[in-house]
Parts: sequence; C-alpha cells; structure tokens
Amino acid sequence: MPETPASPAAPPSLTEVETHGVERIPDADRTATPFDLFRVAFGGANTFSTCVLGAFPILFGLSFWQGLAATLLGVVVGALILCPMAVFGPVNGTNNAVSSSAHLGVHGRVIGSFLSLLTAVAFFSISVWSSGDALVGGAHRLFGLDRGNLSYVVAYALFAGLVLAVCVYGFRFMLFVNKIAVTSATVLFLLGAIAFGGDFDPSYAGAFTASADPATKALFWPSFIGAALIVLSNPVSFGAFLGDWSRYIPAHTPRRKVVTAAFLSQIATLLPFVFGLATASIIAKQAPKYVDPAAPDFVGGLLAISPTWFFLPVCLLALIGGMSTGTTSLYGTGLDFSSVFPRLSRVQATLVVGVLSIAFIFIGRFGLNLVQSISTFATMIITCTTPWMVVMMLGFYTRRGWYDPDALQVFNRRQRGGRYWFSHGWNWRGMTAWWVSAVIGVLFTDIPGQFVGPLGGLANGVDISLPLSLAVAAVLFLALLRLFPEPRAAYGPHGARLARTVESPVPPITGPGARDENAPALAVEGG
Repeated sequence: MPETPASPAAPPSLTEVETHGVERIPDADRTATPFDLFRVAFGGANTFSTCVLGAFPILFGLSFWQGLAATLLGVVVGALILCPMAVFGPVNGTNNAVSSSAHLGVHGRVIGSFLSLLTAVAFFSISVWSSGDALVGGAHRLFGLDRGNLSYVVAYALFAGLVLAVCVYGFRFMLFVNKIAVTSATVLFLLGAIAFGGDFDPSYAGAFTASADPATKALFWPSFIGAALIVLSNPVSFGAFLGDWSRYIPAHTPRRKVVTAAFLSQIATLLPFVFGLATASIIAKQAPKYVDPAAPDFVGGLLAISPTWFFLPVCLLALIGGMSTGTTSLYGTGLDFSSVFPRLSRVQATLVVGVLSIAFIFIGRFGLNLVQSISTFATMIITCTTPWMVVMMLGFYTRRGWYDPDALQVFNRRQRGGRYWFSHGWNWRGMTAWWVSAVIGVLFTDIPGQFVGPLGGLANGVDISLPLSLAVAAVLFLALLRLFPEPRAAYGPHGARLARTVESPVPPITGPGARDENAPALAVEGG
C-alpha cells in the first residue's frame, strides 16, 4: 500500500552539512518537488560543458542542419531512456544504485556504484576542463594572463575545489546552486544569441557536400550516428544519479509528474546544445584552426569569435555552469561510495572520489588526447549504463513497482539475507542481462577515429551498438525471468507481471541491527 504522507519538516539550512547517506530518507525530510528535480537535472546540463558536447557534430564534419538533426535525435532518445529512472527515488527513498539491489542482488548493486563513478569522473572532468579553459582564455583576452600550463593547472585546481566544497555541504546547497544556474545560464545563453546572431549562417555545409570525394561521403552515417551518440550520452549519464535527487521527493507524489520533470529537464538542454552547435559552425567558418579534428579547441575558438563585451559573460557562464555540472556529477558518487566503503562517511567518500577525478583531469588534459578521452568515456557510459537502466526499468514493471526498502539496505548495513539475497547476494539473471548486453555494445561500437570495437565494422561503418544492446538487454532479461523464476517473495502482494515465480523461503536478515525476521516488512508500492 502507498505510504501515508508525513508532515514535512522545515528544510535544513544551506550551510548545514548533509548527514543523510544512502539510507532511506525519512518521510519528514522529503520536502523536494518534481520541479526541484527539473531544476537540478536541467541546471546540471544547462552549462558550458554541454555546449562543448554540442560542438561535436561540427567536429565530426556535419553541416549545421545535419548536426541539428543528430542533436535532436540524441536528446529526445536519451530523455526517453532516462525519464523512467526518476521513479525509484520517490518509491524507495534512496538512490538508484541501492534500488538496483532488487534486480541485481544485494552485492550486484555495486554495478550501479561503478557506473556512477565512471559517469562522475567523465562529466566532472568535462566541466572542469571546459570551464577552466574558458576562464583562462577570457582572462588572457581581458587582462593578458599567460595561457601557459601553470595558468590552467591553477584554474582547474581552484574550480575543482569550489565544486568539492558544494558537494561536501550536500543536496540543499547543490539545489541552491542549480536554482541560480538555471536562470543565470539561460540569460547568458540568450545574450550569446545576440552576440553571435549576426555571424550565424545556418547554411554551413560541413564536410559531406555534393563535391566531397567518395571516401568522405562514406563516412557520413558513421559520423552522424557517432555525433548523436555523443549527445545521447548526456541524458543517459544522469541514469545512475537521478535517484540521488528524486529520493527527496515524497513517495505519494504522482509518478507521471516525476517522470515528466525528468524528461523535460533533458529536452530543455537543447538550449546549450544548439548554442554549442551554432557557435561551432561559426568557428568553422571564421577560425577553422580551432575545429581541426587533430587538435580541436572549441573554447579557444569561441573566445576568438566573441565580441569584446561578451568575454565576461563567457567567463560567468563557465563558472556558474561548470559549478552546476560538476556538483551534480560528483555529489551522487560520493554519496554512493560511502556505502560501498563503510569506513568512509559521505563527506570523506566525496573527497576521495573528487581527488581521483582531479587526477584524471590532469592526465586527460596534459597527457592524453582530450577530445578522444571525452568521446571514448561518453561511449563507455552509453554502452555500460543503458543496459543497466533497461534491467532496472523492466524490473520495476515486472515487480509492479513494489519494493521492500529494508531489504534494499542489507548491503549498506553489512548484513546478509532478505528478499533480494538471491544466490549469495547476486541475482545472476539481471547481472547476466547487463554484462552480456554491455559487452555486445562495446564489441559493435564504431566511432571512426575515436573508438571502434572488434565487431564495429560489420554494419558497414554504422554504429549499431546502442539499439543492439538495448534489444539484447530487454529480450535476455525477460527470457531469464521466464526460464528461471525468481522467488515469489521478491514481488510483493500483487505478484509478478511478464515473469514467473517460484515459492522459496526468504533468508532471514542477519548481521548488525537486523530486524526481527517475524516482523512485517515495510514495503512501498509504485503507481
């Protein structure tokens, strides 16, 4: 039965360090709304780093209109894949990695923690890279600051430190930052439309023109699909994090409102994506050296074509937007790793993950090919996270949205047993569907010049990794649920949907603070 809503308490102060980890958020503390979810998710993507991703279609040689089509495809498909992942937070009062215990097993939930770490490192790095480059470049144009490595090192370190500070304070401070970011970044993007409106020409043709040689024309579809996948990686990247924010929404909130908020938050990101696409097309015409595939520099190119009066707005956009993206990426991973490593508090885990991410930032910026690092990480995010999300969403449907929140917390409490113990803490059905689909996705990935899997060339240069991994995950997971039924106790009072079950005893929960095995379970039910 749905929970009876409790009277909400007054929200804590912004400067009060959040104490909640991944345990179920008490009903009285769940004061967020679907609109808050929209602001956090949109604010985390309405940023300069999203503009950088929006420039990739031009870097891949597409025209403006071709790039716009790839961007629309990536954003809409990504938003549709992402939005159902918002329901786990309100239902279970915890993050999505913990909720995955119901489908991957008590120990299998660490897969979600790994995926959130991969995503956090990638997008935290993108935000620090893009924002640091913009700040150094703007300071160079305004004040003559030297653009040597030392300037970038200082900028990256200071910016990463600011992001870490916000994450340490927690959800309320992050929500406050995103409230500011949504409005201010939108205003700055609109100012950008004024700044570049006179130079923008939608007829930019790209590399795939009628006069292009056959070898170049043959790369069109691989480039188009590759650009769409880079864009799609942005909404999909929120899949492991969405529950970190939606867990503060009361359980009785209508599911359609939560899902709609998540969907619209990604559709709204067309603003920064199109800004990046349009300005990249201007850069390609006026300063083509900045979009050279061998050494692209979108930030440098943007500053090169900007009117003088727009330098300061660019710096503000980099600072505000980068803070928003960095905090939404890093906060959830620190939260989750505090449960994977129980000796670490949420604050300590956030600091550890932050330091690891900063190390990757410097290695990727000064030791590796930056663009290839970004695109390869984005590819890995899609191929590994999307099948996990499919298992989660189909699991929610087959369980009719019913979960036992106490059994979900077994891993975090270092206990054993419960409804989701399955085989020694692993549900091999969900695990198999995930890893087989992820491996197939990696094998069939084909992004020329970036990442090509061993079987990537079998589709004549077209990247079919995403639709293939989606289909395999769905078919394989449902087939395994039919062929190898799960325990009836995992499905709650209304039974299974699209799956068979078998009667088997529930292992008692044992270990620190275990409940009385004869006590009734506190269960929650989705809509």
